[in-house]
Amino acid sequence: MNSTFAPLPLAAIPAEEEALRAPIREFLQDTLRDIPMDRLARGISEADCAFSRKLAEKGLIGLALPKAVGGAGRTCFARFVLVEELLVAGAPASAHWANDRQTAPLLLRFASPEQQAKYVPRLLSCDALFCIGMSEPDTGSDLAGVRCRAVPTGDGRWRLNGRKIWTSNAHHAHYMCALVRTSGTTEDRHKGLSQVIVDLSLPGVSIRPIKDLADDTHFCEVLFEDVLLPEDALIGEEGSGFLQVGSELSYERSGPDRIYSAMVLIEGWLRELREVPNPGPAVTSLLGRMAGRLAVLRAMSIALAAKLEMGEQVDLQASLLKDLGTEFEQAVPGWISEALELTPDHPPSAVLRQTLAYITQICPSFSLRGGTRQILRSIIARGLGLR
Repeated sequence: MNSTFAPLPLAAIPAEEEALRAPIREFLQDTLRDIPMDRLARGISEADCAFSRKLAEKGLIGLALPKAVGGAGRTCFARFVLVEELLVAGAPASAHWANDRQTAPLLLRFASPEQQAKYVPRLLSCDALFCIGMSEPDTGSDLAGVRCRAVPTGDGRWRLNGRKIWTSNAHHAHYMCALVRTSGTTEDRHKGLSQVIVDLSLPGVSIRPIKDLADDTHFCEVLFEDVLLPEDALIGEEGSGFLQVGSELSYERSGPDRIYSAMVLIEGWLRELREVPNPGPAVTSLLGRMAGRLAVLRAMSIALAAKLEMGEQVDLQASLLKDLGTEFEQAVPGWISEALELTPDHPPSAVLRQTLAYITQICPSFSLRGGTRQILRSIIARGLGLR
C-alpha cells in the first residue's frame, strides 16, 4: 500500500509533554475565572492582545520551535497540550493564533535567515502579530484562483494591488502573510503564486472589519492599492507560493482547533447534566455518540502531530481530519438541543441557553475557515486518485 494512504499509527502524548497540562490549566482557571460561559464560547475567535502577551511571558508561545529563535525547543505534542487547554477553557487566544500555529513554522522552513531573525522572535513575544491573507472575493478557498498581484518595480521592490477577504483579526495585526500572484495569469492556476509579508501600516492598505451573524467583527476585508513592498517581502522562491501554502495549511488543518470549537458549550452542558438525577437512555446514548466521535478525532489529531514531529507531509490526512472535525463541531449544537428537549424537567440555565444560541449562530463558519468542505473533499479525492 502506498504509505501516503496507510493507516495513521496510534500515537500518545509523551509523559514529559503531558506534564505541561496541569500548570497550563491552573493558569487558565486563574486568568479566566470571572468570564461567563457565553463569552468564553467566543474564545477561538476572540483576540485579546494582553492575554497573548501573558502567554508569551510564560514561555507558552513557540513551544515546538527551536530555542535558537526564542522557542522552547519542545515537541509538537507540547503545543498540542497547550492548544487543547486553550480551546477547552475558551481562552481569547486568537490574536497570536496565526503566529504560533503556522506563520513562525512557515518562516523557519522557507524564509531567509535575515527574515527569520527579523520576524520570528517578535512573533513569539507577540510584539508582531500576523494575519493570513489567502481567501479573496470570487475565489474563496480556491487558492489557485488568487488574483491579488505583486509586480516588480525594477528597483527590487514589489507593487501590490488587490483584495483579501475573511481575513481573521487583520484589524489587530501588524503584518499579513499573503498569497499573491507574482507572474503568469489566473489561467496558469498553480503557477506564478508567491507568498509575501505585508506591513499593514504601509500607505495604500485599507482594513474593513466585517460584522457576522453574532454581531462580532473577527473577519476583515483588506484592500491593497499600489502598496510598495520592500525587496525582502518575498518569502522563499518566487512562484513557489502554492507549495508553501500547502505546507502551511497542514499546520492549520491538523490540530485540535478544527475539532474543539464547541467544547465550551459541551463542557457547560455536561456540568448541568450532572445535576440531572436520571437523564434517560436517549441522552446517555447521545452523550456516548459525541464522546466516541471526539475520541476518534482526537486520536487522529495526535497521530498527525506525531507525523509532523517526524517532518512528514500530512496535507491529505490533515484535509480529511479538518473535514471530519468541522462536521462534528457543526453537529454539536443540534445534539445538545436535542438532549435538552429530552430533560424538560431540568431546564438549562440562562447562560447555557445563550452559549447554545451563539454556537448555533456561528457554527456554519466552522466548515469555511481553513478551507471549505468542497475544496477539502476535492483535495481528498485527488489524493485518493478519484479525480
